[in-house]
Amino acid sequence: MPFEAVIAEFAAALENPAAPPPPDALGRRGAPDGRRFSVYRNNVAVSLIGALAARYPVMRAILGEPTFGDLARAFARARKPRSPVMIAYGGEFPDFLQEAGPGLAPAGVIEVARLENAWVEAYHAEDAAAASLADLAALEPAALAGARAVLHPAARLLRLATPAGSLWQANQAKPPPGRRRRATPGEGFPPDRDRAETQDAREDRGEDVLITRPEAEVFVRILPPDGYAFARGLAAGATFARAANALGDPEDFGTHLVGLVEAGAIRSILSGDPP
Repeated sequence: MPFEAVIAEFAAALENPAAPPPPDALGRRGAPDGRRFSVYRNNVAVSLIGALAARYPVMRAILGEPTFGDLARAFARARKPRSPVMIAYGGEFPDFLQEAGPGLAPAGVIEVARLENAWVEAYHAEDAAAASLADLAALEPAALAGARAVLHPAARLLRLATPAGSLWQANQAKPPPGRRRRATPGEGFPPDRDRAETQDAREDRGEDVLITRPEAEVFVRILPPDGYAFARGLAAGATFARAANALGDPEDFGTHLVGLVEAGAIRSILSGDPP
C-alpha cells in the first residue's frame, strides 16, 4: 500500500473511536494490537483537549469540566491540527460552537471564548514598539486632522453582542498559573456615561473590547461608546478627522486617541495626507 494511503488510513482510525486498528499498525508480535492503538488514540484526544483547555481557561471555568470536556472532545474529533505547533490549535473553536447551532453553549460563553482566543493571538503577536504620547504631541496642530495611525500588531478589537468582556473580567480573581491576565475597565478613555454601573443593568447589552500587549503584558479594556468605531476607522487607514466622524461628539476624538495610545494599541503615527 502506498505510504500516503497508510497515513490516511492511520489518521482515519485515530479519529473514529469505534474503528479497529489499521492493519499496518502492528504490535511487537507482528499483528494489529488494538489495546496499544487505543492508548495512542486516547493520548491524541487528551492532548488536543488539553490544548483547548489551556487556550480557553475562563470558558472552561464557567462551563465546568464535564461540559467543557464534551465540547472540546467534539471539536477535537471534527477539527484536527493543521500545524505541529500546538499554540495554533483551537482558534476555530468559537466559530465551531457558533456554527453548531443554539443550545450547544450560551452566546455569552461563546463570546468569552472569542475574547480568550483574541487574548492568545495578542500574546503571540509580532513584537513591536508602541507609539507614545510624545509621538502624538510631536505632531504639528495643522497636521493633526490629516494624520493617520498604524495599529500595533498585538492590538485586537472585538464587537460583542453580550457583556462577555465583563464576564471575562469577573473570572479573573484566580488567573491560571503562569498566565497573568490583566483587565482594566477603560482607563484613559471617555467615561461611559450611558452605561449603568451595576452588572444587572449590563446583562442585555453588548460590549466593545480592546486587547493590547504593551511591554509583553496583555491587557483587556472595555471600550466606551463609539470607541470601537473610532478605532476601526483608524485601523482601516482613516485620518484622525475622518475617524472622528464616527463619534457622537467629534470633539472627543482627542480623548479617544490618547486612550488608544496609552493602551499601547498604536504602533506609529503618520503625519500628512495620503499620496
